[in-house]
Amino acid sequence: MPYAARPGRRPPFVNSRLPHPPSSQPPVFTPREFRDALGMFATGVTIVTARGEGGALIGMTANSFNSVSLEPPLVLWSLGHKTSSLPAFSRATHYAINVLTVEQRALAEQFATRGIDRFAGVAYRLGRSGVPVLDGAAAVFECFNRSQYVEGDHTIFVGQVERCSHREGASPLLYHGGVFYTEHPLGSLSATVARPMEK
Repeated sequence: MPYAARPGRRPPFVNSRLPHPPSSQPPVFTPREFRDALGMFATGVTIVTARGEGGALIGMTANSFNSVSLEPPLVLWSLGHKTSSLPAFSRATHYAINVLTVEQRALAEQFATRGIDRFAGVAYRLGRSGVPVLDGAAAVFECFNRSQYVEGDHTIFVGQVERCSHREGASPLLYHGGVFYTEHPLGSLSATVARPMEK
């Protein structure tokens, strides 16, 4: 059961008087090993879209997306500091996170390619705040750019969701180990697993 904090009391697991503050140990792996290990966590694939200076459309493929809170409705994603679109996303008041379907793999690759017009030939509409919302996405979260936190070599964006929608039955585009995957239903639980364990 969650701990219900009383006024003036700290949760029992908080120790603010440690005699020697803990410190992290140096990594014993290479950046490549770290990247490869992270790649073993399967994720969905999104395209984050916004408007830059003068109303220019900006967008990029990202799989660093997660939920944060239901009340208020918050989500997050992160962007590397070497990414050229970081200043534009940082200044934007709103952005949309478009969760891709398996049919949109080509879009994921297009919005990850440098030096091209990423919106060329892309079907979209303007959302509530004027940012592009991609047609056919599995889900869309239209967000107010609520807060940003610099951690390491990335900036974490926390968005407050103002509008969201989704397509029932859409098959998501998945990413694992540097490879795109499609969703394949694995069926219901086996009889052995579904049956309660005997004691």
